[in-house]
Amino acid sequence: MDLPKLTPGKRHALPRPPGSADALLLAQLARREAGEKKLTAIVTADAGDALRLLNELAFFAPELRAALFPDWETLPYDSFSPHQDLISERLATLWAIRQRQADVVLIPATTALYRLAPPSFMAGSTFHFKQGQKLDEAALKSQLTLAGYTHVTQVVSPGEYAVRGGLIDLFPMGSPQPYRVDLFDDEIDSIRTFDPDTQRSLYPVPEVRLLPGREFPIHEAARAKFRQRWRELLEGDPTKSRIYKDMGNGVATAGIEYYLPLFFDDTVTVFDYLGADATLVLHGDLETAFQQFAQDTRERFRLAQGDPERPVLPPEALFLSAEDFYVQAKPHAQLALRPVGAALAAMNASPDADSPIAGKPAPTEESSHFAEFDHLPELTVVRGADDPLARLHAHLRAGPQRTPHRALLLAESDGRRESLLDFLRASGLNPPAFDSLAEFQASDEPAGIATAALAQGFAWVESGLDFITETELFAAGSSARRRRKQEQVSDVEALIKDLSELKVGDPVVHTQHGIGRYRGLVNMDLGEKNADGSPALQEMLHLEYAGDAVLYVPVAQLHLIGRYTGVSADEAPLHKLGSGQWEKARRKAAEQVRDAAAELLNIYARRAAREGHAFRYSPHDYEQFAADFGFEETADQKAAIHAVVQDMISPQPMDRLVCGDVGFGKTEVALRAAFVAVTGGKQVAFLAPTTLLAEQHYQTLVDRFAKWPVKVAEMSRFRSAKEITAALKGVADGSVDIVVGTHKLLSEKTQFKSLGLLIIDEEHRFGVRHKEQMKALRAEVDVLTLTATPIPRTMGMALEGLRDLSVIATAPQRRLAIKTFVRNEGTGVIREAVLRELKRGGQVYFLHNEVETIENRRQALEKILPEARIAIAHGQMPERELERVMRDFVAQRHNLLLCSTIIETGIDVPTANTIVIARADKFGLAQLHQLRGRVGRSHHQAYAYLMVPDVQSLSRQAEQRLEAIQQMEELGSGFYLAMHDLEIRGAGEVLGENQSGNMMEIGFQLYNEMLAEAVRALKAGQEPDLLAPMQAATDINLHAPALLPSDYCGDVHLRLSFYKKLATAKSNEQIDTLVEEIVDRFGKLPPQAQTLIDVHRLRVASQPYGVTKVDAAPGAISIHFKPNPPIDPMAIIHLIQKNRAIKLAGNDKLRIERALPEPRERAQLVRDVLRGLGQPVRAAEPAPA
Repeated sequence: MDLPKLTPGKRHALPRPPGSADALLLAQLARREAGEKKLTAIVTADAGDALRLLNELAFFAPELRAALFPDWETLPYDSFSPHQDLISERLATLWAIRQRQADVVLIPATTALYRLAPPSFMAGSTFHFKQGQKLDEAALKSQLTLAGYTHVTQVVSPGEYAVRGGLIDLFPMGSPQPYRVDLFDDEIDSIRTFDPDTQRSLYPVPEVRLLPGREFPIHEAARAKFRQRWRELLEGDPTKSRIYKDMGNGVATAGIEYYLPLFFDDTVTVFDYLGADATLVLHGDLETAFQQFAQDTRERFRLAQGDPERPVLPPEALFLSAEDFYVQAKPHAQLALRPVGAALAAMNASPDADSPIAGKPAPTEESSHFAEFDHLPELTVVRGADDPLARLHAHLRAGPQRTPHRALLLAESDGRRESLLDFLRASGLNPPAFDSLAEFQASDEPAGIATAALAQGFAWVESGLDFITETELFAAGSSARRRRKQEQVSDVEALIKDLSELKVGDPVVHTQHGIGRYRGLVNMDLGEKNADGSPALQEMLHLEYAGDAVLYVPVAQLHLIGRYTGVSADEAPLHKLGSGQWEKARRKAAEQVRDAAAELLNIYARRAAREGHAFRYSPHDYEQFAADFGFEETADQKAAIHAVVQDMISPQPMDRLVCGDVGFGKTEVALRAAFVAVTGGKQVAFLAPTTLLAEQHYQTLVDRFAKWPVKVAEMSRFRSAKEITAALKGVADGSVDIVVGTHKLLSEKTQFKSLGLLIIDEEHRFGVRHKEQMKALRAEVDVLTLTATPIPRTMGMALEGLRDLSVIATAPQRRLAIKTFVRNEGTGVIREAVLRELKRGGQVYFLHNEVETIENRRQALEKILPEARIAIAHGQMPERELERVMRDFVAQRHNLLLCSTIIETGIDVPTANTIVIARADKFGLAQLHQLRGRVGRSHHQAYAYLMVPDVQSLSRQAEQRLEAIQQMEELGSGFYLAMHDLEIRGAGEVLGENQSGNMMEIGFQLYNEMLAEAVRALKAGQEPDLLAPMQAATDINLHAPALLPSDYCGDVHLRLSFYKKLATAKSNEQIDTLVEEIVDRFGKLPPQAQTLIDVHRLRVASQPYGVTKVDAAPGAISIHFKPNPPIDPMAIIHLIQKNRAIKLAGNDKLRIERALPEPRERAQLVRDVLRGLGQPVRAAEPAPA
């Protein structure tokens, strides 16, 4: 490839090559420069490009050491501090550049404008030590303190250290995991890494490098310098500022990074780190990025000025201007990759431009500039066609106008590679897999497949290679695909049926044999042989029934197994195998289910007959309102919003429960609904259980509706009588559009002019009387209920379909799970917990739930934490004072809030990321979950400390609760907690008098399935046959082991969970997603796992054809159909006439005699035979009665 000759002081400009060819060009350039021992620095206009190039360079030039210098990801003059991991990564990159341990460094344009600490600071506070070296413990401690590390008792995040006897635990900045240094006298005996979650040692390492704990020093001398320069450079009284005072106490406030110049006499730029001989690549449209940044910074500076508590430094002290940047860049050799001119784009878009020649795109400036690179022709898959990959086939066969070329298909992960290969094989393509580009270039295969995160494909004409990515095949960018993957909307059914929580000894229900206990997974020899004659083992689920009877269930049939919920595990009634006991229980339940179903239908019909209001709204306005939401919606959130808006447009009254974890964006769903209602000319009532929450929702509504002609009023204790009267009047005459309030809203006084939507937040907090008043409204008004932890009855109703349910179980991106600790209460623990938060500039909730003794607690805290600014909040304070305290806390005037459970519902302070709960054993599970959800609202690691007087002497239930909450650290666990609750307490039958007898006999889940089945049958006008086995699935036997081997996936819970998910998958797409997940987690599929996947693919494919059993032995294959299968009889006759190997055996069985040793080939043959039968015929609809 002809690379431009670059000379220092000169800039060489090129247009940007097509697709991801820019990465290939830069890889070649960096390779050449690295050969001359020069660093290549790539400054990208778009931060996304920096990440993309980092991934793509690794594919084109794996030997290059590339590093990204990440952004702080905070806004200029923000009152947040950057995430610890980002600072750690930045320090590691700067160190690597200085030490010449990097060949390429990628820098987003705006990040390159920030001024940095001088290299001398980095050099002075970085140190190494290795095994066998002498180490003075006292000197090390003082060095660590100088470098800004904090001393704790248990190390959990970067920048901390702990000393215990001869052990020193350290979590260096820039390191993925912490280290444990074992001292023998004063010599280092060993250094091992350890896991911060379990605190277990992992593997030994020879040496450790310690980078400074922050991007600025925080020792005594530096703090004195900071305060001196503050007085010189900032006007106003320094004693008024918290930041100045905190610095005196050695606490760095959040957002301290924007005072960096106060720590040093001179700051430097990223160019000082790069060195004089670095080659600079300017990628993309830097001018626009710089202008935008300068404008934002000036705007934010204007807003931040004039606050005596937080005086700010002028932008030029903190950032480079665009001119400064170019002046600093001038001495370097530079290559500019510019986006292609807009003039050409306009010409191509005009209707009278020349039409492209067949198979070749119209000439653009890009393709004419580079002889080496070209665009790919159209290769999109045509879904539903006979050969979806026809275009790709044609391209690989290539017409005469193309020079000979080879194609490399690229999937973005190993999991995607497997799914893509499955898709290609179905169309008769089977490219071999390669591990690297070099390996493919060295081979002479015409086509191959590899894993690489390439964003867009292109043709590398010079080497005769085509890089084809999923973007070209499926016409969706990788981010859209990745988003789709996160976006699988959580399937409520799957959440309930999931077996991953199953422990040995838990009761399960087998639809044909009743309730037994799960005893684990076992491997059994069923007489099948492997090719080499050794026995082929199958994996089975071992169940134990009454009287020590045992049942083994193959893992491919897990759809027959469900969890037994209804009573606690020890009290579950076990059934006797072979006795009529289970049949009897099912028959009784079935009779009851039929009545319940008829009653349900009656309720559905009455609901459908009631006319609600069908809202109309302008999509254009709605889009604009939605765009004001500052975050990207998660998949579940989108689904919930969509469902709510659809419900409102339809004429039936809505009754929907949105169940989402704390901080997962339920409020946004409510805001969108409110918008639709208000623009549709109706009023909205927003009901919250506590005054604080009502106040917060009021603020949110006022902010979001600021641009719209909408009047929002609030009715709560925070408002004076006069304001409330005015609000009541406005509600009655229609001048108020949205009213927020506590249960005052439900009083007789409140008369709405035209109420259209009632939103209830945290429904579980309202009592029966309030619910009755809400019920009266329910008949005509749309109702939307939000809750994080629904009570069992609500949950039961939602699951039985009496109310619609949306679950938001996917966390917003970059959210971390809350680390939860249960500890004996003691001053040391409290001090460390609070300081860990204050040192990173955050705030703490301290929960003390006895108002009488809260003052004493305050005095005790002041003694052990002189650094903290403490405020008190509880429900017995006068409203005005409570409001003032809360507002001060949100404005960060206090950094420790000592409070009662008044904070339980919904206050949202993103900078508060630690909660300490005293006497945690006195709270219920849902309450602990709600309280813990007050922290972790931003992308910082949040901590919850549950304090108990003595861990050993807890009551059994308290212990279970604390254990459950510690296990439920995952995001989105609110829904599981509710299910847990449902299991502990049972739901009762929602309809009818005899509450839960029959349900207990067969378990909640099966009862629900039977109920749904009955409702479906009655709707279709048929009598439900509930004793027939539930939806009998196709039985498939490929005569080969189908399992996930234990040396491939060792965790039993995970295996079980995957088996169950595969068994309940209803479509090929769902199986694809599971395969991707399995391969991404454990690597390439072994043959047994491949067979397991084939079994399930076959099951999904054969279900529509009415196949009951497939028996595919190596010598012959038989396919059994149910009586009167949905197939055209002529298709069967044609198939038998065309293929001599296929015979009809009996009325409903096809037999194929063909020797196929490979299970995969047998599965493919069955698929082909079914495909040969044409499309299955739909069953005729029953005639209307």
